[in-house]
Amino acid sequence: QVQLEESGGGLVQAGGSLRLSCATSGRTFNRYAMGWFRQAPGKEREFVAGISGSGGNTGYADSVKGRFAISGDAAKNMMYLQMNTLKPADTAVYYCAAATGRPPYTVRHYSRTLDYDYWGQGTQVTVSS
Repeated sequence: QVQLEESGGGLVQAGGSLRLSCATSGRTFNRYAMGWFRQAPGKEREFVAGISGSGGNTGYADSVKGRFAISGDAAKNMMYLQMNTLKPADTAVYYCAAATGRPPYTVRHYSRTLDYDYWGQGTQVTVSS
């Protein structure tokens, strides 16, 4: 059983930055692929960023490429999402997720919600204009 807990959300002005954290139970980061997703009111949950189980490969949605960075610390069982140059369109609930049903230690990262089997409760990010 994997437990994930996000933190770090809040209210920020456009152009500002936030760093989201995802605390994982046990040895999840640098073992299984993990990712960040977001869901705005009235919209479907969408992929934001993913990192491979090997920790070496990352991928981003076009809408955040160059502004967001996914990373982690295996020793602390933590994953992060650094968000810079935030826009009102980034307003959403942000979720971290783990793909424990996929082979561990691979170089693949995943962008589909169905690839992930564990999810956190989410943290709200609101960007004001």
